Amino acid sequence: MEISPLIAIVMGSDSDFDVMKEAAALFKEFDIPFEMLVSSAHRTPERTSQFARKAEERGLKAIIVGAGAAAHLAGIIAAETILPVIGVPIAATSLSGMDALLSTVQMPGGIPVATMAIGKAGAKNAALFAAELLATENPDIREKLNNYRGQFKTSVEEKSKRLQKRLETFLNE
Repeated sequence: MEISPLIAIVMGSDSDFDVMKEAAALFKEFDIPFEMLVSSAHRTPERTSQFARKAEERGLKAIIVGAGAAAHLAGIIAAETILPVIGVPIAATSLSGMDALLSTVQMPGGIPVATMAIGKAGAKNAALFAAELLATENPDIREKLNNYRGQFKTSVEEKSKRLQKRLETFLNE
């Protein structure tokens, strides 16, 4: 039995996959069903609008959108649905993603797009943000998020211990 996706990852081009796979990897790790597709605000506007209009009735809970350059994709999708839309600006031009960041974050009042950092960190944080939304009603996802965050604490403590050893060696040279 196939499980319906809870989250959609949409990208403007298949060349965005290397960035957006960070979100997919986190959903895979957390066992959150998702789908991934390419749709363009400019090249396939009807496809994009149709997808957004039907997203809620298909059972999606949020949509992560990665796009570079003019990056209108997240805004077009947000205009067609009341589901949370999370934008991930992608560095696709000589402006290193700043154009995409500004296009994504500068939505007019009334059509929100939660905007993450440019690139892979943004894709990962978009997935974590979507997982947090799901965790409000899903204790399994909440537990996975808590464990994920707990790993940070352990990692920092281990790094601090290693640093102290390096510092001691340095001071005794």
